[in-house]
Amino acid sequence: MRLLQLHSDFVEYQPIGKEIREAEENVSSSKVRFEDLVVTLVAIENGDDENLARIAVNEIETYLVTVKSKRLLIYPYAHLTSDLALPEPALEVILSIEKFAKERLVDVHRAPFGWTKAFEIKVKGHPLAENYKIVTKQASNIAPVVANSSDRIINSWETKVSSALREEEKISSIWYILEPDGKLSPIKDYKFKAGDQNLHTLANYELAKKRLTVEQPAHVRLMKRMGIADYEPASDVGNLRYYPKGKLMKSLIEQYVTQQVMEYGGMEVETPIMYDSKHPSLESYFNRFPARQYTITSDNNKQLFLRFAACFGQFLMAKDFQLSYKHLPLKLYELTRYSFRREKSGELSGLRRLRAFSMPDCHALCSNMEQAKEELLRRFELSTTVINALGLSTTNDLEMAIRFTEDFYKGNETFINKIVSRFGRPVLVEIWKDRSFYFILKWEFNYIDSTGKASALSTDQIDVENGSRYGIEFVDENGKKKNPIILHNSPSGAVERIMFALLENCAKVARDGGKPSLPLWLAHTQVRIIPVRTQHLDLCREIYTELSRRKVRTDIDDRNESVANKIRQSETEWINYTIVIGDKELQTGLFVVRDRNQREQRKIVLAQLGDEINSLTNGKPYIPLNLPPYLSNRPQIMV
Repeated sequence: MRLLQLHSDFVEYQPIGKEIREAEENVSSSKVRFEDLVVTLVAIENGDDENLARIAVNEIETYLVTVKSKRLLIYPYAHLTSDLALPEPALEVILSIEKFAKERLVDVHRAPFGWTKAFEIKVKGHPLAENYKIVTKQASNIAPVVANSSDRIINSWETKVSSALREEEKISSIWYILEPDGKLSPIKDYKFKAGDQNLHTLANYELAKKRLTVEQPAHVRLMKRMGIADYEPASDVGNLRYYPKGKLMKSLIEQYVTQQVMEYGGMEVETPIMYDSKHPSLESYFNRFPARQYTITSDNNKQLFLRFAACFGQFLMAKDFQLSYKHLPLKLYELTRYSFRREKSGELSGLRRLRAFSMPDCHALCSNMEQAKEELLRRFELSTTVINALGLSTTNDLEMAIRFTEDFYKGNETFINKIVSRFGRPVLVEIWKDRSFYFILKWEFNYIDSTGKASALSTDQIDVENGSRYGIEFVDENGKKKNPIILHNSPSGAVERIMFALLENCAKVARDGGKPSLPLWLAHTQVRIIPVRTQHLDLCREIYTELSRRKVRTDIDDRNESVANKIRQSETEWINYTIVIGDKELQTGLFVVRDRNQREQRKIVLAQLGDEINSLTNGKPYIPLNLPPYLSNRPQIMV
C-alpha cells in the first residue's frame, strides 16, 4: 500500500465520470471542498488486506498528530504504484481504511472510488507538509516502525541518505534573475515579461522545493501509445522497459552525444557500477553529493553501493595517471548504463525521473581556476550544440538556472555574466551564502513539463574538492605537485530525460492543434511503403531494399487492411514519409510521397527521396530498423 499525505490549506474535487466498470454507484457530480486538512492519497496494491488497512490508519493518525490536524480526506489514487490490486478487493481495503479511521478520528471523509475526478489542492509550505509512506507486511530493516507482532510499516525507501541531500533541504539561498546584459535583480523585484512564463514557472518550482508528482505528465501516455517505453510490472515505477522503438531512439541519442564528446576531445572509459561504501574517498564524496543510494551486501559481507554517477570511477582512474600541466585539461568520458539513485516513489514519473538512467558524464581535470573557466565556456558551447541538435531549442524550449557561492560571485562576476550572455535570455540565479557541496558553481538547462515541473538536462559544475579527496595530482610548471580543479559536464543530461522532453514537446504541439513528430533521425520508421494489392509487393520490396541501402529506415505495411486504414496507421505512428504503390507507380516509376510534416503530397523519384532524407539526417548516427520490415510479422504491444 502507498500513502502520500499532504497537509493542505484546501482541496476541491469534482467527480467527472466512471473510470472503471467497478466504480462506486450513486456518486454526486457536485464539487466538494474541504479546508485545513490532511489529504491522504491511497494506492492499494496486490495482497493488501484489512490488517494492512489497520496499520495504514495507525500511520495516518500519527501524521495527523504530528501536523496538528483533525480533518482527513481519504483519496483513492492509483498513480502511486504500478502494482495495483484488482478493483473489488481494492475498494474493500479503502472502505476498511475509512471504517477504522472513523473509529479513531473525529472528522473523516472519503472521495469516491473508481471515478475520474478533477481536483485542485494547495499544500501548506512547512517542511512536514508532504509525507510519503509504503505500508507492507514484510519485515524490513529500512527504518521500520512496528505496528504489531506480525506487521511492519516501512518508513522510507532509502537505506542511506547523504548529508548533502539533507543539507539541500535547508540550504540558505538568495534568488535573483540575471539578464544577458548583466543586470541582477532580486526575484521579488523582477518584472516577468510575456515571454517569461516558463522562467517564472521554474522560479516558482525551485522556491517551493516540492518534488512530489501528483499529476501524470503528458509524455507517459505518449511513450505507451507509441510503443516506446512502459512501466515494468515486475520491477517498480523507477525502472522502465524499452520496446524496440524506444531502444532504437535511446541508442541513437547515446551514439550522437558520445560522438560529439569524442570530437570535443573526450577520452572514453568504462568503470564499475558498484563500489565499496567504506572506501574513504567514496564515503566522503557521497556525503557531498545530493543523492540516495542502493546498497548491496556481498558474499564476504562487504557493503557495496550502486553508482549514482560516473564521477568516482573516473576519479579513481585519474588518481593512477602520471600527469603534468601539459596534459591538462584532461577530459574523461563515460556513458553510464546505468546510474542508480534511490529516488522517492512519489517523485518518480515516466521518463522524467527514474531510479536507473543513462548519463553521458564528461569530467575535465584543469590546472587552475582560469583554465577551468575557459574550459567551462567551451563545454557550454558543446552542450548548447548537442541539446539543439537533439531536437530541443535553447531559445524556445528550455530555461537556464545558474547557482554559485557568494564568495565565487564576488571575484567572478564578469565570467558569470559571460555564460548568461551566451544563453541570450534571462536566467534564474541561486546564490548560496555557504558551500554545502563540492562545487562552487553549477549551471543547467531545464525543461518545464505539462505539470509545471522543472527537469535539469545539460549541466556543468566547478568542483574544488575532489582533486584532493581522491589524491589526483599533476606536476605544474615549477615541478610542484598540485590537485586539479574538476569540471562535471553532461552535455545532454540523462538520455531518458531527452526522450521525456521530446515527447512532452510533442504533446504540447498536439494540444495546440499541430502535428506532433520526433526529429527525423530519431524516428523509428522514416518511410512507410503501402502496396495497394499483393501484386505491388515486389516493387515495394525493391524500394525497401534501395532505401535501406541508403541508410533510410523503411518498412512495408503488407497487412490485410484497406489502404485508407494503412495511411491512418502511418499518421498515428508519426511517420514522416508515406508512399502508396499501385498500378500507376508500377508503370511510371514515379511516386507520390505524403510528407506529413510539410502537410503536402508531391511526386518524386526514389533517388530524390533518398537524397532528401540523407540531407535532413546528415551528421547524425544511423541504426538499421530493429523490427521486422513487414508489419504483418510484428507483435502487437498491449497498451
